[in-house]
Amino acid sequence: MAAAAALVMAGCANNASQTASSGSSSGGAGDKVSIMVGGLNKQIYLPFMLAERLGYYKQQGLNVTLQDEGAGVDATTNMLAKKVDGVGGFYDHTIAMQGLGQQMESVVSMLTTPGEVELCRNEVKDQVHSPADWKGRNLGITDIGSSTDFLTQFLAQKNGVDPTSIHRIGVQSGATLIGAMQHGNVDCAMTTEPTVSTLLATGSAYVLLDMRTAAATAQQLGGEYPATSLYMTTDYVDNHADIVQKLVNAYVETLKWIQNHTGAEVAAQMPADYYAGSGKDAYIKAFDSEKGIYNPTGMMPPNGPATDLKVLQAFNPDVKGKSIDLSRTYTDKFVQAAK
Repeated sequence: MAAAAALVMAGCANNASQTASSGSSSGGAGDKVSIMVGGLNKQIYLPFMLAERLGYYKQQGLNVTLQDEGAGVDATTNMLAKKVDGVGGFYDHTIAMQGLGQQMESVVSMLTTPGEVELCRNEVKDQVHSPADWKGRNLGITDIGSSTDFLTQFLAQKNGVDPTSIHRIGVQSGATLIGAMQHGNVDCAMTTEPTVSTLLATGSAYVLLDMRTAAATAQQLGGEYPATSLYMTTDYVDNHADIVQKLVNAYVETLKWIQNHTGAEVAAQMPADYYAGSGKDAYIKAFDSEKGIYNPTGMMPPNGPATDLKVLQAFNPDVKGKSIDLSRTYTDKFVQAAK
């Protein structure tokens, strides 16, 4: 299936660019840079839009265009096609793509845990108690080749279920995922806030497992799992170090701001449509409950990359058995120089 994911990535660049909607632009003068984010309204990707709303891009002399794409794998495809300069997505894509001979790197780490929750529809509550019960089940993921795809396969295998015996179905997030679950198209699905709160509020689903804390992530995955990051091709980083530094400056400031503010203060900064589905109160409550997912410094957790690699090596033929140089999948030098 990982090979199929590679084919998807090779063939869907045009389709992905057509479906991606322009999220926002900081506008004005300054260095132009475009970033595609795998779901701008997801709380796991909060720093990208929040940096704009706080004016941090402009302060750094940047004219940043944020584009919205439902799946990180499609965002990566667009970056490799040079349609955008960087991706707001999960760090594990840098490892997967190195296995395919593509060199990219994370320049700032924003989440130290995946922030993902596995929800199941109430109708299967008596049958599905853990991933050990997934055999033959329809499982919702963001898309084939996405980080939720990686994690779902790993959790299946870890719990004694052959990943080839589960049916992984791309359902994105938000209304699409909720509809798929309520209509019985999927039995369980992996997603994040605010979709989690929106679905639970309907009373039609239950939490199977939760990876929004360091302890829970370690229990499920065996250690820290750095997730959201800004990653770019190494070629871009090497040739535009000044722009990369300005971006990292903005994100380090944003991460500090998050640590010192409440969910209500965050919601006050965000576009109203970001919490339209869940409601503002639920959005605030969700943020306050999972605030610990955000990296306070932007530095890569020292033991994190090895966990990501372990997950991919467990099942992904593009990574399994290959020599992956983790030191080339991220850099902390821009965070260390941030000011």
